[in-house]
Amino acid sequence: QVQLVESGGGLVQAGGSLRLSCAASGRTQAMGWFRQAPGKEREFVAAISWSGGFTSYADSVKGRFTISRDNAKNTLSLQMNSLKPEDTAVYYCAARSGGATSTAALYNYWGQGTQVTVSS
Repeated sequence: QVQLVESGGGLVQAGGSLRLSCAASGRTQAMGWFRQAPGKEREFVAAISWSGGFTSYADSVKGRFTISRDNAKNTLSLQMNSLKPEDTAVYYCAARSGGATSTAALYNYWGQGTQVTVSS
């Protein structure tokens, strides 16, 4: 089994930066970040291959967010820069046995979520 524990969420002003981390136990292959705001469906943010050589981003965060992983420590990170109020959501890390994908339903394991709030 895979267990994921997120940290790093909080309150930040628009234009600021925040770094999310996800500590994993167990084996992981591809991992990703998703977010969900109240009343909205969970949406894809970013994904990364096992090696870290391939990354994918939602158009809304390209150029602002960077996904990375440290397999030696079994951790996943999301560096968020130039944050906007519309980035406000609960952010979830996820893992699966296959390759990186933007489809939430294909991920087998999920963290508990961490709240990110961006104020104007």
